[in-house]
Amino acid sequence: MHAIQIHEHGGPAVLRYDEVVAGEPGAGEARVRIDAAGLNYIDIYHRTGLYPSTKMPFTPGMEGAGVVEAVGPDVAEVKVGDRVGYAMHQGSYSEVAIVPSRVLVPLPDSIDTQSAAAAMLQGMTAHYLTRSTYPLSAGDTALVHAAAGGVGLLLIQMAKMVGSRVFGTVSTPEKAQLATDAGADEVILYTQTDFEAEVKRLTDGGGVDVVYDSVAKTTFDKSLNCLRPRGYLALFGQSSGPVPPFDLSRLSSGSLFVTRPGLGHYAADRAELMGRAGDLFEWIAAGTLRLRIDRTFRLQDAADAHRALEGRQTTGKVLLIP
Repeated sequence: MHAIQIHEHGGPAVLRYDEVVAGEPGAGEARVRIDAAGLNYIDIYHRTGLYPSTKMPFTPGMEGAGVVEAVGPDVAEVKVGDRVGYAMHQGSYSEVAIVPSRVLVPLPDSIDTQSAAAAMLQGMTAHYLTRSTYPLSAGDTALVHAAAGGVGLLLIQMAKMVGSRVFGTVSTPEKAQLATDAGADEVILYTQTDFEAEVKRLTDGGGVDVVYDSVAKTTFDKSLNCLRPRGYLALFGQSSGPVPPFDLSRLSSGSLFVTRPGLGHYAADRAELMGRAGDLFEWIAAGTLRLRIDRTFRLQDAADAHRALEGRQTTGKVLLIP
């Protein structure tokens, strides 16, 4: 079979389309024939070495969907022939992946594999952020950075489901329209307007209840300044780079909270994983949650997909198709 492999950290050119052995599943594992792999910013962190890999070469990709074609011993969660989706297990940039059965979620008939690959990681991320990290409710106000991205568009929709007021930041008028279409109450073009000043104007100086920030280095300070007293900053990514060390006493300006959550800690057991995925599938099937698949790339063109994502040329979800 073929898979994308990384033999050394670096730019998109290090993504190699290699012939590899598929392998057999061991105890508690299943072999999945991948129909679609989701592209996420964490894949770029792995490629560049910002999140160093423990071995070389390795196959990137933390999200995929397809069909179970073999199972190892002691597998109770899935069976051969099941259509499944999964997230937070590396190796989905491949025609076939060996995946722990505990992370595989059987797909209902209403969800196709491309939708599952588009929803599992980013959808469950938006779910835990809005339902657990800072559980939004009617009347709350949230600021969403990268509002036209894959997570951003889902965050907006999930926030509006419970009646929250949502501000989004984007870089272009085209992206602003996408955020508006998703339900954002106010969209701020940060390339034209200082988002901190605009948030303070929109809230009459009071600030927002929560900032969902996947950008980090270039937004962190102003995100803190956008919070109301006792507000929450959920820093769930770092597309502009990691936040430098800072003095925690700065949080005393408003008794502020900062958290650095990750999906692995919010889907730590089977019940929590199935609950989050179940909500996603129900909302997608009902049309309550709309996925935007921006474009697809062939698996062998993974480097082009990475260039598009890093160059901020994408909106919504990008998929790799073996």
